[in-house]
This record gives sequence, C-alpha cells and structure tokens, in this order.
Amino acid sequence: MRKFLLCFLLVAASFDCMAQSLDKMSWFNEPEKWKIKDGTLSMFVTPKSDYWRISHYGFTVDDAPFYYTTYGGEFEVKVKVTGDYKVRFDQAGLMLRIDHENYIKAGIEFVDGKYNLSTVVTHKTSDWSVITLDKSVPYIWIKAVRRLDAVEVFYSFDDKEYVMMRNAWLQDNTPVQVGVMAACPDGDGFNVKFEHFKVKHLPDSRRLEWLKNNAE
Repeated sequence: MRKFLLCFLLVAASFDCMAQSLDKMSWFNEPEKWKIKDGTLSMFVTPKSDYWRISHYGFTVDDAPFYYTTYGGEFEVKVKVTGDYKVRFDQAGLMLRIDHENYIKAGIEFVDGKYNLSTVVTHKTSDWSVITLDKSVPYIWIKAVRRLDAVEVFYSFDDKEYVMMRNAWLQDNTPVQVGVMAACPDGDGFNVKFEHFKVKHLPDSRRLEWLKNNAE
C-alpha cells in the first residue's frame, strides 16, 4: 500500500509539472526572437504590430505575437507581465480569442508617457477602455475568468488583491484560444517576459446547476 501511494504521488507530481507547459503551446504571428526558460516566456515584440478592427482609427490589423493554448469551457487564466515599454501603445498581457473578429486583449499599455491598464474588446469592431496609473510599475498581474457568456478581467500588483477592470461579453460554448500577447504598433519593438502563466479549469456552471437540481 505504501509503495502504491508513493507511485501515485510521483505520477500526480509529474502531471502537475506538465500542466500548462509553455513548450506545448502554439504561436500565432511568431516573433523573430523568443525563448522559454524556467517557466518564463521572453520575447522581443515584433515592431509595427497590433490587434485592432476598424473603429475610430479606420484600419484592421491582426499581426502581433500571440502564444496560446485552446480551452473549450469555463476557466480562469492569469499571468505576471514585465515589459520594457518605450513608446506610445507598447502593450502586453492576456488574450482570449475565438477568431479574427472576436477577441479580448487585456494588460498594460504605455500611452502618452503613462502606464495604463488597458482592455480591448472586439466583436466585428474594436473598443478600448483604460485605467491610467499614477506611477510606473515594475510588473503587473492580469487575470481573466470566463463564465458562461462573460469574461471578467482583473489586475493586481501582488497576485493577492485583484481589482476588476472590465466585464465583457464573449460567446459561450465555443472553444477559445487563451494565452499571452504583446504588440508594438508605433515603435521598433521592446522586450517583455511572461511568468507564472496558468489556466485553471472551472466546472461548467450550467452543468453544476443541473446536477444540483437532479441529485440522486
């Protein structure tokens, strides 16, 4: 029995180490320079790249680096972001993407010399909301929770206290590409790193309600 328990713990530990392995994720718009070391993804963000559709600016672009995995249900995702932001619109954070017309990107964005907590929600056309910070920060934690047809986006400076920055619609019962993105629309690129990326499966809330109402 002791030997069986030991084997079980070793297998469980190996699965834990393999969970959300960055090595098993995929690139959309792979940048020229990137590496993964000790669970950290570092990249040099592709110059003149971004995600945006039509509204206000009148153009559509879909060419910034996005490193992702795919989830079909409800989940929580979070990551720690550290960037060497230099010029207007340098940005980095999370992205949840169904396709080129439906996605949410959220993180930190450098605009007019200030750091902004930024969310872009796109359904055919893009919108943009910001929370301006009163000082620069060395890093930021971004978390998104997908429940039914809504995504709640949060930020934190310490991975303990999270504050909501956006609640947005996203089609439910549809697979979502979820991962990290960075863009440099106006500059010549910058360095960014993503640490502690983690996706946690959340049991489907409709199914939980059905099970509750139909308990044996």
